[in-house]
Amino acid sequence: MNQQVNIYHERQCKELCALHALNNIFQKKNAFKQCDLDAICNSLAPKAWVNPHKSFLGLGNYDINVLSTALQRVGHEAVWFDKRKSPSCLNMNQVFGLILNIANETKFGPISLPLNRRHWFAIKEINGDFYNLDSKLEEPLLIGKEAELIIYLKDQLSVADKLLFVIVRKEVAENQSWLKSSDTIRT
Repeated sequence: MNQQVNIYHERQCKELCALHALNNIFQKKNAFKQCDLDAICNSLAPKAWVNPHKSFLGLGNYDINVLSTALQRVGHEAVWFDKRKSPSCLNMNQVFGLILNIANETKFGPISLPLNRRHWFAIKEINGDFYNLDSKLEEPLLIGKEAELIIYLKDQLSVADKLLFVIVRKEVAENQSWLKSSDTIRT
């Protein structure tokens, strides 16, 4: 990693990977707080005894509805990326960041438990390079320039149980300028 680049990177705590992904993508401590995401959960399911948008233990594990609502409150959108398309169709000049959602296997010793657990992590361009800001990493992982990012995303999206969300400003989502025009796409 280039030591001269100042990168904000939250590390994993409890089941707060969605919170960490948001703060990492905005490159700011407390861009969002756990109480903010919990309030969103309560607004999405105000009468629920067990809130379906987070862990029943209250430790996090927020779903896409919470993430999307949090982003909308600050003028951004999480646009689901159809992985049948090549990531080379992304107009990275219009993309604020990327968030991947992956299956997170839960084990008790050698036994896998049948729990639907997911993990969120951010990818962000900082000073011309893209970084994997996964909260489970010790430090940000340099992916490289856009060409390396495309290769990285193709590899990630080749796995069936991974989802990609393109994080853009609201107006970019509305006019779909996060996509390159068809004549500029390279596969």
